[in-house]
Amino acid sequence: MTLTRVNPRLTCGGGGDSLLARLPLHPWNKEDLVYPPEIQSNMVQYPSQDGTQINAYLSRPTAAGRYPGVVVIMDAFGMNDDVKAVAGRFAEQGYIAVAPDMYTREGAPDPSNMDSVIQTMLAVPDTQAVADLDGAIVHIKRMPDSNGKVGAIGFCSGGRYTLIVGCKSTNLDAAVDSAGGFILQEQHTPQRPVSPIEMIPTLSCPLLGLFGEEDPNPSPAHAARMQEELDKHGKTYEFRMYRNAGHAFFADYRPSYRAAAAQDMWHRVLVFYDQYLKA
Repeated sequence: MTLTRVNPRLTCGGGGDSLLARLPLHPWNKEDLVYPPEIQSNMVQYPSQDGTQINAYLSRPTAAGRYPGVVVIMDAFGMNDDVKAVAGRFAEQGYIAVAPDMYTREGAPDPSNMDSVIQTMLAVPDTQAVADLDGAIVHIKRMPDSNGKVGAIGFCSGGRYTLIVGCKSTNLDAAVDSAGGFILQEQHTPQRPVSPIEMIPTLSCPLLGLFGEEDPNPSPAHAARMQEELDKHGKTYEFRMYRNAGHAFFADYRPSYRAAAAQDMWHRVLVFYDQYLKA
């Protein structure tokens, strides 16, 4: 277990944990700075619906209180320090953050080998992913310092899972889909038998969708199609399409990172969660 005292940063945050993301976008005074609370972070396990113990990274404030929760869903590359950093950022904002290792059973792929990454990603059945994620939601809600509300946020393939779990579980209170791909599938497999867009009629929580105009998967056309389905079924949602941004624009460790879009996204996520998880 690690106990950390993080450096001062502005309340608005930024995209990723880079130094650039911590700088203010306007003149500021020292009174604008806040000291985030101490947080503790460590690897844990929790039970999935079938009893399998799922490895996960837990980050949370150390002070006594009643906190909302966030399930941070990794992308196709698996559990890494960047996923853990996002969980830590939510803990700094007063959330109990759990990042499940979605490859607990399969084992982590070689992140430098895209064939290995894609093969592992496609091997995880959607039903298994939903069971593991729902287990994380329930695990947080059962914590004595939980306020009883839990959101989920996913990036790329994790964004796809966020949409699916929002449609398949009634335990989720708010969902954030950041560039979730393959919402419209050209082919179906035993692992992925239904396109996520076909699940929207059963979406049971508010959804925040965040996309880039230059992203081929999901493309702006796919996002528009998703919006049509949300409107058709009277769902509560917010969408933001970013110019000059493509896939994984929030990932500040990758060339795809776009600071302006990432900073705006982080702000919108916190406002969205304030409304549905803290209110």
